[in-house]
Amino acid sequence: MKINVDRDRCVGSGNCVAVAPGVFDQNDDGFVELLLAEPTQDQHAAATEAELICPSGAVEIDS
Repeated sequence: MKINVDRDRCVGSGNCVAVAPGVFDQNDDGFVELLLAEPTQDQHAAATEAELICPSGAVEIDS
């Protein structure tokens, strides 16, 4: 699994950080920061949920 984040599409909702705090963070402007482009196996479910609930579609996962 590899995660890609389009910062230009991010609206700063923080949903990704809420469900996968070990994978995502927010910068000082409130926009997504990717902590792990290739999350561990135990983080896959949370990362997938983050992709699904991102309101702007900024989080994309390549399996």
